[in-house]
Amino acid sequence: MTATVPVTDRTRVRRLPKRGVYDFETIHAILDEALICHVGFVVDGAPVVIPTIHWRQGDTLYFHGSAASRMLRSLKNGVEACVTVTLLDGLVLARSAFHHSMNYRSVVVFGTAREVTDREEKLRALDALVEHVVKGRSKEVRASNEIELKQTLVLAMPIEEASAKIRTGGPVDDEEDYARPVWAGVLPMRLTPGEALPDAGVTAEVPEYVARYAR
Repeated sequence: MTATVPVTDRTRVRRLPKRGVYDFETIHAILDEALICHVGFVVDGAPVVIPTIHWRQGDTLYFHGSAASRMLRSLKNGVEACVTVTLLDGLVLARSAFHHSMNYRSVVVFGTAREVTDREEKLRALDALVEHVVKGRSKEVRASNEIELKQTLVLAMPIEEASAKIRTGGPVDDEEDYARPVWAGVLPMRLTPGEALPDAGVTAEVPEYVARYAR
């Protein structure tokens, strides 16, 4: 039986509820494929949304940044956050302007983050960050030194209140519009890497995980 996240008033998908998904496997897969999340929170009574890199280990979502970051300092002090990610899978072109849409996979996570202060957990988390972005890279590069660790704040947020929302398929037009002589369908979209550009002075061969990079 697939494990599911408890559905709350905040995570229940109300607009087109059939698109709501609440199992951990789907939520984790979307979080793992996405490279960027948006973290929303309130500071001094004003809303703030910050794009940043995220990564997941088990049922925990991590993000990091400078120890001087206002976002991270606010969140480590217990400010509640809403984290979202979206993967765009296609443009849905309908026969009417009204019914145009997009195919997508998205996740929303609500919760309170804690600062990662244990040195070993922090090191494991930062290695996992590198692996999330480029699998295989952490084994080749220098790990963070003590100065860099002090300059970096890592936050951990449990994935306990979350939901996914997914749209697939083609356009859904009004019956009278199907006879219109206009093209309709789906234009698939995906993240495609270009050719790797070496930095000045690099003599090493392009590693396989870069040459064949894919999400």
